[in-house]
Amino acid sequence: MKNTTWTCQKDIPCCNYLSARLHAHSTSSTSMAYSAKIGPSILSSDLSCLGSECVRMMECGADYLHLDVMDGHFVPNLTFGHPMVECLRKSVGQDPFFDMHMMVSRPEQWVKPMAAAGANQYTFHLEATTNPGNLIKEIRESGMKVGLAIKPGTTVEELAPWANQIDMALVMTVEPGFGGQKFMEDMMPKVSWLRSQFPSLDIEVDGGVGPDTIHKCAEAGANMIVSGSAVIGSDDPRSVIALLRTVVAEAIQKRSLDR
Repeated sequence: MKNTTWTCQKDIPCCNYLSARLHAHSTSSTSMAYSAKIGPSILSSDLSCLGSECVRMMECGADYLHLDVMDGHFVPNLTFGHPMVECLRKSVGQDPFFDMHMMVSRPEQWVKPMAAAGANQYTFHLEATTNPGNLIKEIRESGMKVGLAIKPGTTVEELAPWANQIDMALVMTVEPGFGGQKFMEDMMPKVSWLRSQFPSLDIEVDGGVGPDTIHKCAEAGANMIVSGSAVIGSDDPRSVIALLRTVVAEAIQKRSLDR
């Protein structure tokens, strides 16, 4: 196989095998237990070239990849399942961290298939299960990290009993199901409350997040940033990712100094 030089350009050829190691970026160390991480939502990509689009995002500085799984029932849209995740893992190698956002009605059903496909974190919706505790246990036993998401209409207090058992809390800043929606600033008090109550928890925001809204997310205490069209649709994704990370890292540092 001939060597291929990957660049942050939209003309990357489809279906090339990733031979070079992909490097995730991390922020400079602080006294906080969490760091700024930027995860492009690959659903905003050219889906006919999904493997090379994932590579492009990692080469542009993404810390992880956010993969939206929708079943057409829990949300009014249909995307992809574990066979696609397995293909992506084979295509891009072991380095990229796959954060699975499971917008599905029966999240218990897909834990083992997603683990086998190469998922790293399984983020399920609190609204989709009657037994979060058992599901958290099953995800951990499958070797994945645990994320717990809430829709805009779900109070953060409903998530709180599980916060010490999970790795990441996802506060949706749009109604889940479709990309390109307007950022809901009134979700930021949820993020602020979680950060105050669980200082070391990874807190993710998803929906309408980009350069125009990142400061609100960072100030509230979010450190894992999902961004779709603002990153992938940009002419310069590398600069957008760097901007998002810098804003979040500076807010983390400020919070550390204020403690």
